[in-house]
Amino acid sequence: MRLLCFDHSKRLVSTDFSGKSIPPYAILSHRWGDSEVLFEDIRSDTCKEKEGYRKIEFCAEQAAQDQLQYFWIDTCCIDKWNRRERSKAINSMFRWYKNATKCYIFLPDVSISTATELAQRSSWEAPFRTSKWFTRGWTLQELIAPVSVEFFSSEGRRIGDKRSLEQLVHEITSIPVEALRNCPLDRFTISERMEWAENRETTEEEDKIYCLLGLLDIFMPASYGEGKEKAWTRLQLEVEAANGAPCIIPFSRNNYFVGRELQLAELETKLFGGKQTTIMAITGPGGTGKSQLALELVYQTRQKNKKCSIFWIDASDIDTLYQSYASIAQKLDVRGWDDEKADMKQLVKLHLSSKGTRQWLLIFDNTDGMNLGSSGLSTAQAASLVDYLPQSELCSIVFTTTNSDTAKRLASKNIVELGEMAPDTAKRMLENYLNTSVSRGEQQEAKLLLQELLYLPLAIVQAAAYINTRNITLQDYRSQLLKHKEEVLKHRSELSERKLQEYDTKGPVTTTLLISMDQIRSSDSLAADYLFLAACVDRKDIPLDLLEASSPREREDAIKVLNSYALVTRRPADSALDLHQLVHRALRRWLQKQEMLDQWTLQAIARLLKVFPDHNHGSRSKWRRLLPHAKYALSHSFPEQEGADRMALVWKSAMTLLSDGRYNESEELFVQVIETFKRVLGDEHPDTLTSMANLASTYWNQGRWKEAEELEVQVIETFKRVLGDEHPDTLTSMANLASTYRNQGRWKEAEELFVQVMEMRKRVLRDEHPDTLTSMANLASTYWNQGRWKEAEELEVQVMDTFKRVLGGEHPDTLTSMANLASTYRNQGRWKEAEELEVQHPDTLTSMANLASTYENQGRWKEAEELFVQVMETFKRVLGDEHPDTLTSMANLAHTWKSQGRSEEAISLTEKCFELQKQIVSPHHPNTET
Repeated sequence: MRLLCFDHSKRLVSTDFSGKSIPPYAILSHRWGDSEVLFEDIRSDTCKEKEGYRKIEFCAEQAAQDQLQYFWIDTCCIDKWNRRERSKAINSMFRWYKNATKCYIFLPDVSISTATELAQRSSWEAPFRTSKWFTRGWTLQELIAPVSVEFFSSEGRRIGDKRSLEQLVHEITSIPVEALRNCPLDRFTISERMEWAENRETTEEEDKIYCLLGLLDIFMPASYGEGKEKAWTRLQLEVEAANGAPCIIPFSRNNYFVGRELQLAELETKLFGGKQTTIMAITGPGGTGKSQLALELVYQTRQKNKKCSIFWIDASDIDTLYQSYASIAQKLDVRGWDDEKADMKQLVKLHLSSKGTRQWLLIFDNTDGMNLGSSGLSTAQAASLVDYLPQSELCSIVFTTTNSDTAKRLASKNIVELGEMAPDTAKRMLENYLNTSVSRGEQQEAKLLLQELLYLPLAIVQAAAYINTRNITLQDYRSQLLKHKEEVLKHRSELSERKLQEYDTKGPVTTTLLISMDQIRSSDSLAADYLFLAACVDRKDIPLDLLEASSPREREDAIKVLNSYALVTRRPADSALDLHQLVHRALRRWLQKQEMLDQWTLQAIARLLKVFPDHNHGSRSKWRRLLPHAKYALSHSFPEQEGADRMALVWKSAMTLLSDGRYNESEELFVQVIETFKRVLGDEHPDTLTSMANLASTYWNQGRWKEAEELEVQVIETFKRVLGDEHPDTLTSMANLASTYRNQGRWKEAEELFVQVMEMRKRVLRDEHPDTLTSMANLASTYWNQGRWKEAEELEVQVMDTFKRVLGGEHPDTLTSMANLASTYRNQGRWKEAEELEVQHPDTLTSMANLASTYENQGRWKEAEELFVQVMETFKRVLGDEHPDTLTSMANLAHTWKSQGRSEEAISLTEKCFELQKQIVSPHHPNTET
């Protein structure tokens, strides 16, 4: 949980209290406007320019009056780009409001300008009664959960609290006075609590149900698109199962599912069939209904085996996989589920592997989503995934994948393959999806239509969606389909064989898409534009921020048009949408045929550039979600199309990849940048030289010292000639070369350069400038590596004291300098002094790792291990499994285990670390050669 406060310099600060004791705090309840301050804005000076900043100031001032330092506001305390965090926040919201010391309700549509007006109830009661705050679904829990609730006008005047206004609030909301007084909610029936939300509005119809989950004390994943009635049905199932087998099934049952009886029987026969975990896979081409078969298996199993727990796991990417495991841990109340630093996958694995009488069924859906390439899940990835599978004869696991190699790696020969649907099954499916029944006279028409659609489920769904949306007959639709087919055949006769393959438009999904697209282009140009833009980025998790519109409502209406034609899948909880891979592919082919693909790719790049953040750590969640789209758009454009937008996006992507430790990928982009800058700006332009320095940094981080050195020398000489010896860029390039010397053990050369840099910076920037202090720290590091502890210590004390005085004791640079000094003490065997420094700031990962090392050197193995594990899990969560800092922490833990004689565990972790290291750096890097 993050909390806000203003520091002594009146700067808005966000503090993460994950894993720590949460101090008393105030919480704001409000309705979102169009200009809210978001999490990513907190570090920006522009946040004060947003209209929502007024609410932040109001909340801070009111909290201060109530003797509260910290406060919480949903708009800027939740990183909306971090799906793990967002999911956990949604499920924790009721508890956060309940635990707040004070809850302030801000009513912008209730105005009380003077104290006299406040005293005259008649002047504000009418607008209070009609305030839109009382009409929203999600504000319901914000009224009921907290004990102390106070209402404020748009001017920040206190109107009253929940107790003093309880009769008025009761009349407005129909919520019983007892509930407003925070009596236990289980005194009211489910139906009674449902009635409290009956007349409230939500943007999504399903939210009418989801906004009640906290009030009902029920955990149920959101599944937007299922509709209110199906959400209500799922809620009832959760209520019924409250004392039975816990399940997480994020989708309602597909009432339109038909056929696949043989495949269902095969899957059911093999469930729980062995003396160990039963693993199966469902495979088949895209659009054949693999996930729908798995979903039907889930509901049939639940009907027949009430004691079986079922968990649906979205394996489409690392984030959603983790999120699914975290949801299971919370649902099962596994010890440690609410610990931010815990490995949720390991917690769930151990819990489900423990001895018991309950059976478990796990569905890993969309396993292809974790692919690194087009050849399916790699052996290393498959092994990593298998590492987190429960081992129990009571457990069955089903994977869905389009790739047969992936299926074989995961499930050996236990594979169910889906092929073409039988004609009678396809006919039943079409009838199920149509809003109106197929008459006797239309039976032949339906048969002919299905033949044209090749009985492919996805094509049938799209055809039915068009027929329903346009309210036309089967004959009308087939006529359009045949007309389109004739046009394609006519066009095909004009194309060469090579062009035929390039412009293949004969697939049924392509045909149904193009028919729908013709209608959309004529009736809703914005929706069509969204479709074309989506075709030029990665097809999954397309953030709504990429889709420009004059208002959120206009954007949402356009997306709903696409959804009505079954062309996109909306993901409101993630503020994103997905395209099916067949739709994505067909769209790109059509754009290419119309000679519009390059144009739309450039538009996608321009739009990405507008929302792509810089590479600082605070923006990590945002650029990690945007990177797949940037890489896709850039890889499908040509360097010769080198507009300023394209090069700017290449640069930003390269810098974020460098920050994320993905050095090989970063290197490829920096090479592109350098080649373009040389051609456009010249060899000696500062931007060209800076990009060369960045490329050298990728070499440096891969242990490719010689290549790094050659580039750095070239950069230094050019900077000296163009900018002069004392220019900051020249000095930075000299410091980079010195670091390269230091990492090769060339201490004398490194020392000489570091001394030069330090002296010049002292003369040009003065003694207390951060860059001067950094150069002093670098020189100290060189002394440290030579065992010259006294000289290192003298510099480090000077750096630390200056940082404390200039930047404050909590600044990251101050903490780093303290860690460096502690390391010097540690290497002299001065354990007590090292420990005193390290325990001052145990929450920073560097300090934790150093303190763990100190414990290790004192033989305090248990304390060292606990800290190393904590550091490793935090790095995994924040930076990912493959980040270099994560791998270093894994190596440290392995060393601790080895020192305790736990050789097998140490060797296993070291081997895993070695395999991951090879994936992200050169095979010749020192860390991969040891």
